[in-house]
Amino acid sequence: MKSQKAGQQRRKAGAQTLAIHAGEPKRHGVNTGVGTSICRSSTFTFSSTQEMKEWAEGKNTAYIYTRYGNPTLSVAEGKIAALEGAEAAVVTASGMAAISSALLGALKQGDELISTAQLYGGSYRLMRDVFPDMGITVRHVGTSLEGIESLVTPRTKVLYVETPTNPTLRLVNLEQALAFTKKHKLTSIIDNTFATPVLQKPIAMGFDMVVHSATKYMAGHSDIIAGAAAGSRRWMDRVRHMVIYLGGSMDPGAAFLLIRGMKTMGLRVEQQCRNAMAVAKFLEKHPKVGRVHYPGLKSHKDHALAKKQMKDFGSMMAFDLKGGLTAARRFCDRVQMFLLAASLGGVESLVVLPIYSSHYSMTTKELEQAGVTPGTVRVSVGLENAEDLIADLKQALA
Repeated sequence: MKSQKAGQQRRKAGAQTLAIHAGEPKRHGVNTGVGTSICRSSTFTFSSTQEMKEWAEGKNTAYIYTRYGNPTLSVAEGKIAALEGAEAAVVTASGMAAISSALLGALKQGDELISTAQLYGGSYRLMRDVFPDMGITVRHVGTSLEGIESLVTPRTKVLYVETPTNPTLRLVNLEQALAFTKKHKLTSIIDNTFATPVLQKPIAMGFDMVVHSATKYMAGHSDIIAGAAAGSRRWMDRVRHMVIYLGGSMDPGAAFLLIRGMKTMGLRVEQQCRNAMAVAKFLEKHPKVGRVHYPGLKSHKDHALAKKQMKDFGSMMAFDLKGGLTAARRFCDRVQMFLLAASLGGVESLVVLPIYSSHYSMTTKELEQAGVTPGTVRVSVGLENAEDLIADLKQALA
């Protein structure tokens, strides 16, 4: 009997089990609530000045102020760490708070960063418009990483990648990226928002830090703004200090909704992947569509790589209309079930023009580098019936 129990304890829980139970307090007592409690307090008491002194000296992990930590936030962080297979996680007020805190936790004035050129527009503008004023040099490389060795200098400290990329779903070979960082002793950071920990496990592969816009698939219901970072305790301590100093802390109410959303993330992502494949196949055959950017299609340049390093192909895609911007605007103005909105990863299907949203205020050269044309439409496929989504696309393209 003892050996049987020991075997059960050693068994590694599956992702859906972790999404439901990881980070949660024990709930087997009498009158214990099943749902996660929202701790609305901004500040926390101590039993004595000695206890507060020990907190200040780092000798205990008591809560003092919600910007530093909060019981509800801790549940969300435990869940994310378990899903990513990381030692620790930090939740933040937005995806950009997570991205900026992770990067600034690893970089200082005079350092250099190598990043893929194809990025979420907010990340790209942070590197283009803010980092130079902080004395941080950014060098960009394509998703193929071709020529990356020529970008390294003694000041290079970090490699930052996003895969699949926003919005054209190009992939970075993660094994190749990690080999490069190990060779040059660089810190590796990856934006895993599009793939989610359901489809891709960068920490297990060897990445130092993973960042997310938890607004998207993790929360999954288009009702909060949230971010997250995960990695070793050493790195998460640095990220947390950045969050504390810069103020990008998560609200406990948002943390509650994030916790609730993560409990169904695996089921949502699985169905969204199915819907996305059906939508992508329909679009690929449509005479008005010039090209579909979806790694699940054999026509996608990175299809083989996606099969190798992802569990499934995700539910984000983009497509280029043959009529350019005029046709793209007409399409977006005609959809009925798809909503014209800038976010992604929720239960609702959305369409948006990157040149008016994630990639606004970019030059023609920058758009070309990102693979974005005026006629590019980005699609986030939700949980509606695939047949209904296709019917809406059909009428909007007619």
